[in-house]
Amino acid sequence: MSLKGKNIAIGVCGGIAAYKIASLVRLLVKENANVQVIMTPDAKEFITPLTLATLSKRPVLADYINRHTDTWNNHVELGLHADLLLIAPATANTLGKMAHGMCDNLLLATYLSAKCPVMFAPAMDLDMWLHPSTQENVKRLQSFGNILIAPGNGELASGLIGEGRLAEPEEIQQQIRQFFHHSSSLKGKKALVTAGPTHEAIDPVRFIGNHSSGKMGYAIASALQSMGAVVTLVSGPTQLPTPPKVHRHDVTSAQEMLETCATYFDAADIIVMSAAVADYTPVEIADQKIKKSGANLNISLKKTVDILATLGKRKTNRQTLVGFALETENALQNAQDKLKRKNLDYIVLNSMQDEGAGFAGDTNKVTIIDRSGEIRPFELKSKKEVADDIAAMIKLHQEVINS
Repeated sequence: MSLKGKNIAIGVCGGIAAYKIASLVRLLVKENANVQVIMTPDAKEFITPLTLATLSKRPVLADYINRHTDTWNNHVELGLHADLLLIAPATANTLGKMAHGMCDNLLLATYLSAKCPVMFAPAMDLDMWLHPSTQENVKRLQSFGNILIAPGNGELASGLIGEGRLAEPEEIQQQIRQFFHHSSSLKGKKALVTAGPTHEAIDPVRFIGNHSSGKMGYAIASALQSMGAVVTLVSGPTQLPTPPKVHRHDVTSAQEMLETCATYFDAADIIVMSAAVADYTPVEIADQKIKKSGANLNISLKKTVDILATLGKRKTNRQTLVGFALETENALQNAQDKLKRKNLDYIVLNSMQDEGAGFAGDTNKVTIIDRSGEIRPFELKSKKEVADDIAAMIKLHQEVINS
């Protein structure tokens, strides 16, 4: 994919690998990308702003204020203007500051203001890279949705040999190309995703619910958005932040989730129903808190409306409908039956019997079954990786039905 017209901000930090950024800037400019370089104060000790300004054909920014013109280098505008912010080389110092919201230079202010995707390419000595604090910072940054360009293995400035080398300019260029191709693969598509539990009120302070954290659904919403889809997320009660550029609607009960989904369903090309919806709800909801009295309390329950089955009846051939099944016994058979009964294109099965899968955790182990009966088991992965697998599957299905 061509990078013509793409606005790419490159944040250069103070490390010996900064010299490689000259080649990277040259490669990106040759593809007609608009490159804006932002340097930390220490970076200027390793490569001159004049070199990068000459290659990028733009003044390099390093300070909040341009002393020659008495103008402000607006970090908010920089973050809004860019289609991508790449931080390379990303030093251990800058990674730590990014991971914990510290802001003591123009680059960090731009990072904290950025609405665009962020890629970071670490470069440092072997022991610094392997230090638990650095590894924890990298994981934290990835959990925010930032994209890691992993360091390479080879001879380092210290003379040691191992992991920590900045990826080569050509490799970074290729990853940027792949990113922009990936980020437009569902462009023009509308997606509806449900996530989290529902809470069915018993009285003003009690409810029937489950242990769903919403992490899987939120990861799927983020994955689809990163591929260019316009995503509407219908979320039950969770403590999770809204993924960037995702439109979120909060609901509490199964009925509220049904009504909200029904509003957006017909316009959606992609529907992923990952919420853990309560199967039953109280027949009557007490107006006041039920006082403790007697040894037992009986609550009459009625079935909630089956959201997935209801929407499955409305599904058209242009839509991709994905359901989830969490089973404790006869998992495969139950999931296959659910797929057929509810008119799904795919069902994602995760079993409570699999260690590391299920509610609340950051990993999941799934088996995906499609309408034709093909069964694809996956190994234990992070929920983000599972979400990427599901999004890739949806992309292929959309390509087939639109071909």
